Parts: sequence; structure tokens; C-alpha cells
Amino acid sequence: MNANTLPPLPPKPRNLFPVWLALLMALMYVIVWDLEISFETLLYGLEDMEEYFRRYGAPDFSNLSRYIELMGQTLATALWGTVFALLVAFFLAPLAARNLAPHPGVYRLARELLNFMRAMPDLLLALIFVSALGLGPMPGALALGVHTAGFLGKFFAESLERVDKGTYEGVAATGANFPQLVMYAGWPSILREAAGYTLYIMDRNVRMASVLGLVGAGGIGLALHDTLRLFDYGQSAALILVILVTIVVIDHLSAWIREKLQ
Repeated sequence: MNANTLPPLPPKPRNLFPVWLALLMALMYVIVWDLEISFETLLYGLEDMEEYFRRYGAPDFSNLSRYIELMGQTLATALWGTVFALLVAFFLAPLAARNLAPHPGVYRLARELLNFMRAMPDLLLALIFVSALGLGPMPGALALGVHTAGFLGKFFAESLERVDKGTYEGVAATGANFPQLVMYAGWPSILREAAGYTLYIMDRNVRMASVLGLVGAGGIGLALHDTLRLFDYGQSAALILVILVTIVVIDHLSAWIREKLQ
């Protein structure tokens, strides 16, 4: 081919970095102005913050066995909260999937129920259950279960909606009813995806179970709340380190399991 007949080179892409940088700076300015953030106050408070965090510089591990026991209670709270959420989502998700729900009214009711559970914050639910059931891990597990069931149900329902239509039609052609259609076409098609979502919720619940202890839902969070109220910074630091180490281990373990499921 003659060089003179070659098409011209495409134009050089414009450098939009200055434009995006200017928009980002403008957005940051609006955020600072709207939230009334005072950088001067932050600078003046740096010395006080440094002095406060220095109080946690000598962790007291004299009651380590007790801390580990409390962390185990927190993990159990997260585990049973996840199991509760999984059971609720397992039954609600097919009803909240547009292509599976037996009736539009059932679909809308299931969707709104999942929306309600997602909208209720963990801490508010924990306070309600603590008031009704008393202190302990059970209110925490129920609070985590109700809240995260809304997320798992939504994730599962959307996954069921993405399953190829032919998969459902093939099973329906055998005369399968609604439960059989869900069990033999829906869940097997999204099993790996559902396992990944469940691991993510479990990972999240371990973190939240520690926080819910601050409102009386048992576990290591309750002990941390007590030590902070008594200004026992040594034990508080030890409890915080136990929580951090556990979360890091759970995070790596969850990532490893999700990788194996791919």
C-alpha cells in the first residue's frame, strides 16, 4: 500500500488532568465549607491528640486469656448473626427476584422487607434487642442478623435475576414447581457467588460485633467500653490490639477462601 494512501493518525488525546484536578479541588472546597471544617482547630488540637494516644502506649496483657475468651464470644456473635442472615436471605431472595417471584405483590413485599432490614442500623437494632432481651451476645447476633439479611437477600435476589433464562426454562419444562425451580435451577447457578457474598458479610459482622459490644451486646466490645469508662488505658490498648489482630487474621482468611472459590 502506498504511504500516501494511509489514513491520518488519530488526534492526540487531550490532557484533561488539569480539568479533573480543578474539579476535585472545587469539590473539596465545597465539602470543607459545607461541613465547616476548621484546619486551624485541627492543628491546635494535634498536640492534645498526640498526648491522648500516648496513654495507650503500654498495653496491659495480664488478662490475655480473658480477652481471648471475650474475642471468641464476639466471633460467635458474628457467626450466628451471619447464619441468621443467611437463613432469612435464603428464603426471601427467590421471592424478591423479579423473574422468580410467583406474584408481583409477593415480589414487592419481599423487596420492601429487605429494604426495611437494610435501613435499620445495627446499633439501633442492638439497642432495641438489648432493651428487650437484656445484656449479652444474643441481642448482638439478632441485630447483625436482621440488618445483614437485608443485604444478603438483595445480593442473592439480583444474582438469581442474572441467571440465564434458558436455565429456568429447562427445569420448568420438566414440570418443576416454584421450590423445585429455585433449588434445581436458581441456587446451583449462583452457589459460588452466594458463598463469596456470605464470606463478605461474615467479615463485616466480625468488625461490627466488636462495636455492638459498646451498647451492651456482649463480647469484647463491652469490656472495651468498661475499660474506657474507667480510664484504664493499658487494658483498653490490649483489647484494641486483640481486636485488630483478629480482624486482620479474619480478613486474610476470608480473602484466601474467596480466592479458592474463584
